Amino acid sequence: MTTPQMLFYVIVAILVVNYLAEQYLEWLNARHRSVELPESLEDIYPEDEYRRSQQYKADNQKLSFIASTVSLLVVLVFLFLDGFALVDQWAREISSHRLVIPLVFFGILMLAWDLINLPFALYDTFVIEERYGFNKTTPSTFIADKLKGYLLTAVLGGGLLVGVVWFYHQTGPMFWLFAWMLVTLFTVFLTMFYTHWILPLFNKLTPLEEGTLKKEIYDLCRRVGFSLRDVFVMDGSRRSTKANAFFSGLGKQKRIVLFDTLVNELGVKQILAVLTHEMGHYRKRHTLVNLLLSVVQTGITLYILSLFINNPVLSRALGVSEPSFHIALIAFSLLYSPISTVLGIGMNYLSRRHEYRADAFARRHGLSDALVEALKKLSVKNLSNLTPHPLYVKVHHSHPTLLQRMEHLQHTDVNG
Repeated sequence: MTTPQMLFYVIVAILVVNYLAEQYLEWLNARHRSVELPESLEDIYPEDEYRRSQQYKADNQKLSFIASTVSLLVVLVFLFLDGFALVDQWAREISSHRLVIPLVFFGILMLAWDLINLPFALYDTFVIEERYGFNKTTPSTFIADKLKGYLLTAVLGGGLLVGVVWFYHQTGPMFWLFAWMLVTLFTVFLTMFYTHWILPLFNKLTPLEEGTLKKEIYDLCRRVGFSLRDVFVMDGSRRSTKANAFFSGLGKQKRIVLFDTLVNELGVKQILAVLTHEMGHYRKRHTLVNLLLSVVQTGITLYILSLFINNPVLSRALGVSEPSFHIALIAFSLLYSPISTVLGIGMNYLSRRHEYRADAFARRHGLSDALVEALKKLSVKNLSNLTPHPLYVKVHHSHPTLLQRMEHLQHTDVNG
């Protein structure tokens, strides 16, 4: 029979093993960084810039190590001192309503966790990113982003939490099914309307002005049979010099969003190659597949949660004598984290396969060389790690490495 004490030490073991495994991966990745510039990139990557990219990765790794070590120690101290029981007591002193208690409980935890990580976020933005010429974020923008993030979390996250807890109290063992439908509707809503309602809270989106680039984009859409609603330019340079582009939405709500830094950095044909790659994701239904897999994974997780949520051992393992949904949810999420990690590795594998197929789509439309040029430029611009360890790639990367993508685009027969 599983006792609360046994479950407590299982949770501690999971946290420690996860930390050690992550540090081992980081160590492997650091050792694997090549001090010599890959020959295939000598044409666009000056040696001094390559050494700068290596130092950038080293600085980020040091910060990540300190932040993750502090986080582990904080969580362990919190566990051993019955911190969850204390926060639960505070929440119950503030309100006795069964829907408000979880809101207050998670609100306190999330705010405290964010404050603990705030020094590392500040150092990353205003020291490391500033040192390497990436940061364009002002203190006022940083503060505004934080406040907007808190508001969104309270409204969207709080609303979702209240809905799940309400279903738990109203439907008992079947709550997972109703919660699954609620989370699915929420996920589809965000997928469709993220660039319409959420992104404009943080960035300014302006329609791409008339001209050669816009004409070429719409001509490209007609050639590849891709229906497009809007093309927008986002003021990414407001926060960083890094460049990117993405598609958002489903069906008639599809939008292309180009960072202004991307428009300034790449030529017209290179931008078209990047967009053709993104169109490949839609034409191959990768976006829909990922959405469906996410929905299925959420349903399975909620079903497993429903099997354990009423077990008082979960709450007592965290030092709380009065069983509750929110305490059991915390314990379950900690115990479930190894399964989440394995599922994440599987999703990353699938994502990398999708990237190859989207690259192949661009190749089939005669944009292979332009895509390689664009990927090279973006990697240099963003000081990307060109030689990550293969195991690190398998665990963490949703995209193949630059050299892997170049190999597939230039030397492998791939069907688009």
